Amino acid sequence: MPSGFGRGATERPMMRGKVSGLPALLLLGALSLGVAYAGRRESSPGPEDASEAIKAVLIAQQAAWNRGDIPAFLEGYWNSSDLTFSGPSGIVRGYAGVLERYQKAYPDRPTMGELAFSGLEIRMLGRDSALVIGHWHLTRGMGDAGGVFTLVFERFPAGWRIIHDHTSTQKLTP
Repeated sequence: MPSGFGRGATERPMMRGKVSGLPALLLLGALSLGVAYAGRRESSPGPEDASEAIKAVLIAQQAAWNRGDIPAFLEGYWNSSDLTFSGPSGIVRGYAGVLERYQKAYPDRPTMGELAFSGLEIRMLGRDSALVIGHWHLTRGMGDAGGVFTLVFERFPAGWRIIHDHTSTQKLTP
């Protein structure tokens, strides 16, 4: 008789079609991750959708600015005390501070002028965050102004919002 068979040998029940122990846990974990990942991919928008949504925020901001509506322009920003704006006069913290900054710097329509964005580049940093760089230009009777900006966007249940804005002015050449 081959060894392991016969009297005194410990018998292990045969398990047909069953996986047990550590291999079963690993298989179950891998399947769970696969199902979760597949579900997430189907339900979350891709980078193209996110880029289009971010561009829509910027288009709405440009339209609000060109109507002279600073509060509507700021709807593209995160309404939080943690919002930050960095510019030539330093760092401003909080939504109220950013609103005050814009109202002080642009007290009327002639000062606001007509806003145009250009050269937009959107880089996704993750599913719910993006970096946007570009140029801004104000056409005004008192003299044009313009520069560059870097925006950090985050996706919230209400949509994409700017959580940090770093805007710089550049000397315009005629």
